[in-house]
Amino acid sequence: MTVTDPISQYLSAIETATIADCPVIATGMAFDATVPEWRFQVYGAEKVREELGKWYATPGAFEEVVRTAIPGGELVQFLLRWVDDGVDFAVHQAHVVELAGGQIVRDTAWCGGRWPASLQAEMAGA
Repeated sequence: MTVTDPISQYLSAIETATIADCPVIATGMAFDATVPEWRFQVYGAEKVREELGKWYATPGAFEEVVRTAIPGGELVQFLLRWVDDGVDFAVHQAHVVELAGGQIVRDTAWCGGRWPASLQAEMAGA
């Protein structure tokens, strides 16, 4: 099956750690991220791919994905799990992804941080 939806392609690149090859990132894409105790912006396809390559460096699997259509794009919420050096990790994120001309021109993201297995166990007990 060929995926033509740009947000599906973007999510596939996140899940498979192939963001460097994601064809739907616009040349002038803006990435605006809020992470624990910090916020930053990155502009331009090369810099966005570089930053997201750090975020999604290891292939994983979505445990949850909720996609909600909004004018000009989607609100995407997900829980992504992966294993890094034998340790299970998870991340919970929300992204407002904006499209123009079939490409992603902006992603405004909120991330709760990377959670190793020990922290996930602590959260499960809370």
